[in-house]
Amino acid sequence: MRSLPALFLFVMSLCVSASAQSAKQYQFFVVGDPTNVTRPQPAQPSLVLMGGGTDVDDAFRWMIQKAGGGNFVVIRATGTDAYNPYIYAFGNGVTSVETLIIPNRAAANDPFVLERVRNAEALWIAGGDQADYWEDWKGTPLQAAIQGLANKNIPIGGTSAGLAVLSQYVFNALNGSITSPQALSNPYDKSVSLGRDFLALPGMGNMISDMHLDSRDRMGRLVTFMARIVNDGWTPMTHGIGIDVETALLVENGNATRVGNGSAYFLNTVGIPEVCKPKTPLTYRNVGVQRLSGGGSFSLTNWASYGSSTVNYNISAINGVLSSTQQGGSVY
Repeated sequence: MRSLPALFLFVMSLCVSASAQSAKQYQFFVVGDPTNVTRPQPAQPSLVLMGGGTDVDDAFRWMIQKAGGGNFVVIRATGTDAYNPYIYAFGNGVTSVETLIIPNRAAANDPFVLERVRNAEALWIAGGDQADYWEDWKGTPLQAAIQGLANKNIPIGGTSAGLAVLSQYVFNALNGSITSPQALSNPYDKSVSLGRDFLALPGMGNMISDMHLDSRDRMGRLVTFMARIVNDGWTPMTHGIGIDVETALLVENGNATRVGNGSAYFLNTVGIPEVCKPKTPLTYRNVGVQRLSGGGSFSLTNWASYGSSTVNYNISAINGVLSSTQQGGSVY
C-alpha cells in the first residue's frame, strides 16, 4: 500500500501532466530551422487563390519568391503536416516550413501560435472545413494576427476552405455544404450560410469566392450566394470568383494571373434578383461571367481582363435552372 505522501505526489503528478496536456491545444510541426528571420517587407500585397484538389507547384514557387524565403507558416484546423516537406523542397531561401493545427479558440489564443504566425514571411491556409475557421478563429487574436500580416504585405494564400475565408463575403458552411441544385431551388435553405468580414484583403472586398467549381458543379451555388448577398442588402452589387481544381490565381497589387490546369471565373451581378425568397426557385438574370483559361491577366480593381484574355458571357438562373449565352449553353 502506498504511503499518503507518496500517493499525494503520484496524484499531483497526474494532475500536472493532465494540466500540461490540456494547456497545449495546438499541434506544431516544423522542417528546417524555425529561428525567426527577418526579410524586407514586400512592396506590394500578394495573394494566392487556389481552387482545391492537387496543389499547384508554380503557385508555391511564386509565393516563396514574393516572400523572399524565410519562415513559411501553414495553418489549419485539422489534418497533417504534409505541406512541410512539400513546400520546403522548393527551397529558394525558405529557412523553415511550419504547420500549426489550430482546432479551437483556445489554440487561436495561444501565445506560441500567435508568435509563429506574426513572424511568418508567408502564410498558407490549408483546406478542410471553413466552418472550423469561422467558429474557432473568427474574433480571436489569431484572426487579428493574420490581418496584421496582410497589412504588412506578407504573402497570404489559401486552398479550398482556405480560399473561402479570403474574400469579404464567405460561404461559411455552418450548416454543412450545399449543391448547386439545392441552392438554386431554395436560396434560403439553411445550408446557404453566409458571413462577412473574416479578413480584409486587398482586392477581395465586395466579393465571394468558391472552389472546386468544375469538379463539383458549383456555378449554380455561387450565383445563389451572390443573389443572397444582394437580396439581403449587404451591397447593391457584388463580385464572385470561382476557381477550378488544380488551378490558382496569383494576385499582386490587384492583378491576377492564372496557373494550373483549369479556369478561373469572374462573376458580377446586375441589379437585384427577380425572385429570391425562401422555398422558391431562384430567378436571377444576366450575371456576367469572364472566364480566364489561358495567359493574360485580370484586374480585380477594375473587374476587367487585359489583352482579351477572357471569354465573356452571361448566365441566368430562371426558376432554379441555369442557362448561358455561350454557344451550346454551357455555364462553364
